[in-house]
Amino acid sequence: MKRPHWPRRLPIDPYITLLLATVGLAALLPARGAGADVASGASTAAIAFLFFLYGARLSTREALDGLKHWRLHVTVLVCTFVVFPVLGLAAGGLVPVFLTDPLYQGLLFCTLVPSTIQSSIAFTSIARGNVPAAICAGSFSSLAGIVVTPLLAAALLGGGTGGFSGDSLVKIVLQLLVPFLAGQVTRRWTGGFVARHRKVLGLVDRGSILLVVYTAFSEGMVQGVWHQVSPARLGGLLVVEAVLLAVMLALTWYGAKGLGFGREDRIAIQFAGSKKSLAAGLPMASVLFGAHASLAVLPLMLFHQMQLMVCAVIAKRRSRDPLPEPAPDDRAAPSRTEVGTGTRPG
Repeated sequence: MKRPHWPRRLPIDPYITLLLATVGLAALLPARGAGADVASGASTAAIAFLFFLYGARLSTREALDGLKHWRLHVTVLVCTFVVFPVLGLAAGGLVPVFLTDPLYQGLLFCTLVPSTIQSSIAFTSIARGNVPAAICAGSFSSLAGIVVTPLLAAALLGGGTGGFSGDSLVKIVLQLLVPFLAGQVTRRWTGGFVARHRKVLGLVDRGSILLVVYTAFSEGMVQGVWHQVSPARLGGLLVVEAVLLAVMLALTWYGAKGLGFGREDRIAIQFAGSKKSLAAGLPMASVLFGAHASLAVLPLMLFHQMQLMVCAVIAKRRSRDPLPEPAPDDRAAPSRTEVGTGTRPG
């Protein structure tokens, strides 16, 4: 009898453990008084530097080359910034039975965040999908999110718990868009340095996000917002997010098939169109929600870990699917060699 194959390890991102540890540190030792001012200033600087690095990394040539596959990218953008927010608005009917209003505001914000880059590439590569398309789709989504996410937040969360206002848009421009554009403008001089020190700067990326999480949750602890959450409400949030993820995975897979995309493109669309970026969402939430950022980012943190675990299983299964023979006249589809030797996932 054939022995069952068990995974060597659970698909739990170690970075999530660090995030949870940071939340625990903020709960036990929240920044107060002068310490809170220092943490807030450092967090603001870290966010600006983070988006400067994003701008310095994004290759303008790569982005222009990716425009050739515009139907795929438009599909991913529609899933990310149209379908997701519509489902988020529909979840408003679950208040107050399953969700409190602050948790719902956080869930709705989660649906407005751009897609991921690294994990979308990684899962697309594992599943033997269109890796170059996943790279461009994730990059375009992140770039669009700098502008689209704040605008959607202004329209849909204007009266929410975060007190969103025009000042928030100004902060987004100054803290996110301006540094990103500065990274693009100086890429001629900084791009090589960023490429050579990618691993070290990756640690700076993650350290910056941990600082943002600590600052946001410290502020929430000082303001006492965590008294609004109960275990039952958290359980309800997990159920709602599981349904949301399942719906998006199904829509991106079968919807892409209905639109006539091939297997490799459908894989890229599913993984890029069903996921949300923790790296982009956390800095935006800290700017948009202020003291309420801790509750606002909780749904995003939970959804992020859930999507990693579920998509890891799907990617493994897709990797065992037999590859169809390419059509003789299918010039746009990448060869298996191209897919298998694509950019290594970050």
